Amino acid sequence: LRVHHGKAVKAWLGRHRDRIEVFYLPSYSPELNPNEMANADLKQSVTRRAPTRTRLQLVKATAHHYRVVQKQPERIRRYFQHDPVRYAA
Repeated sequence: LRVHHGKAVKAWLGRHRDRIEVFYLPSYSPELNPNEMANADLKQSVTRRAPTRTRLQLVKATAHHYRVVQKQPERIRRYFQHDPVRYAA
């Protein structure tokens, strides 16, 4: 996002250079983004269950997935073990 290139963000990053490393990715490269793996995991989890027919059911299924994943940090770590996203590990 262009917002990540703003003056305030650049200033903050400059002050925290010792604690954070920034990787600028091509504008559309979902295969390089661990977030996309988390989204795919969520989608798979929700669609494996009984079909959600209402927005509330979808919200509940999503919340259930995140409660399960919250107790499985190794699951999140695996998102970063795929070759295209090892840069972020």
